[in-house]
Amino acid sequence: MSEFQIEPMGDHDYLVRTRYSGDVIESRFQASPVVVDQVGAAEADEQRIIEETALYLAERQPVIDLPPMVDLDDVAAAYGDHYIDELSRRLKGP
Repeated sequence: MSEFQIEPMGDHDYLVRTRYSGDVIESRFQASPVVVDQVGAAEADEQRIIEETALYLAERQPVIDLPPMVDLDDVAAAYGDHYIDELSRRLKGP
């Protein structure tokens, strides 16, 4: 499983880094307030939502294939309710 470093950039933007075959892969993630509301997390949990989204995507595709810009609205549109439900479950914990 991939490990991600999340760096807040302000205005709901985050730089997400991980390693792949010795290289550093970077993507910029945009936290959508709509998605944050849908998963039922406080804005303070935004960074955690980004991390869980990166993990969710890494479970479905190689991290080398992550686009340079990931908008949570796009992830929600692509994966639908499964993404929102899974994120809500992950954020609530065991």
